Amino acid sequence: MTEPLGLPADFVLGAATAAYQIEGAVAADGRGPSIWDTFSHTPGRILGGDTGDTAIEHYRRMAADVATMAALGLDAYRFSVSWSRVQPDGRGAVNQAGLDFYRRLVDALLDNGIAPWLTLYHWDLPQALEDAGGWPSRDTAHRFADYAETMHAALGDRVRTWTTLNEPWCSAFLGYGSGVHAPGRRDGADAVRAAHHLMLGHGLAARRLPGSEVGVTLNLYATSPAGPADDDAVRRIDGLQNRFFLDPVLLGRYPADVVADLAGVTDFGHVRDGDLATIAAPLDFLGVNYYTRNVVTTDGPGDGAGHGAPGLDVGSPWPGSEHVRFVRRGLPTTAMGWEIDAPGLVEVLHRVHTEYPALPLYVTENGAAFHDTVAADGGVRDPERVAYLDAHLRACAEAVGKGVPLRGYFAWSLFDNFEWSWGYSRRFGLVHVDYATQRRTVKDSGDWYRTTIAATRRAPGAGDPR
Repeated sequence: MTEPLGLPADFVLGAATAAYQIEGAVAADGRGPSIWDTFSHTPGRILGGDTGDTAIEHYRRMAADVATMAALGLDAYRFSVSWSRVQPDGRGAVNQAGLDFYRRLVDALLDNGIAPWLTLYHWDLPQALEDAGGWPSRDTAHRFADYAETMHAALGDRVRTWTTLNEPWCSAFLGYGSGVHAPGRRDGADAVRAAHHLMLGHGLAARRLPGSEVGVTLNLYATSPAGPADDDAVRRIDGLQNRFFLDPVLLGRYPADVVADLAGVTDFGHVRDGDLATIAAPLDFLGVNYYTRNVVTTDGPGDGAGHGAPGLDVGSPWPGSEHVRFVRRGLPTTAMGWEIDAPGLVEVLHRVHTEYPALPLYVTENGAAFHDTVAADGGVRDPERVAYLDAHLRACAEAVGKGVPLRGYFAWSLFDNFEWSWGYSRRFGLVHVDYATQRRTVKDSGDWYRTTIAATRRAPGAGDPR
């Protein structure tokens, strides 16, 4: 894997994290509780009873962690803000100590030549807003827009690139549909309302970020039939997973077939005049998170793809299409049980480019969990992750060669961390974290990524992507 990847010389190469997964310090300096604090402390919700209370202590170790990013040569760092660290109740007065943490983080990144990519929401709604109705309540969208304006007033002079939401499908359908994610509700109608209000919040927030490059990140899947009679299964899952978000955000409408599929779940009375125009606010880029392909059937065995750790009690995240099953094809899998399918990334990127209005694309998350261990010599050998990253970056180069305006790639994740319902049992990081001591060790994949970034910068015509 030493041959060049064929990426453009100005292709942005970065890494990504999320606040609740890494920060810890959940009660420090005035931070209020989020739905993930409440959820992770509820028995039976997280594998092993883990919580994000400590995580990897990034809140206290931020300076050293930024030094690690600089040593890896990252062009950019995609991080999220803990809303309840800045506004403990999700509204009203700002917690200055929390806001100052993100000021220091952004300054440290800039001082090290790393572009900050700020995500406003990565699933950690302030608990006070959930108590008031959560994302199924329309008011939450307006509170989100206010929060976006607060963050922009504080950091808009130093942060150029803003992402409103990370994976609203997960927030809505895993949080309010299957209950595998916080807040743990199981109500299909609530999930659909939550999805709409998340997207409404995105559109409202985009108006509050003037002078910035603004995007939203969607988790998209290539979707294939398990057999010749499974075209409707593909239509249903592609509709609810992909088109239910792509169409409103990029076309200003909901797909009619998905609305029909959901007729027994909701009448869409929560959608008001003007909402879809707001949701379709002009974007500067679209973020695409990609991990695997969905292969679906309505005939025969499979699973419901509940996206949760085994042994946890969860419902279906597919309202109106609970009968669809997900199957595996016998390909190699990651520790999450996800089949490795790099060609699916090319398919997703090409589809977005050809079926929707053209705009710059970024792969804002892509990575793989494996059961990494520290060797006797202190190193972490993870050849499977190196192969995964190599294959998917080559997929990016293939997509660019097909004319897709793909501008960059963010590896998930920079560090091992709290992996939601899986607790600390799965490791995605380029950097290994010993959770008992918080010792960081750059894995072989991190060294490979550093070498790849350096080689891309040395390519003919290389410029500064920052």
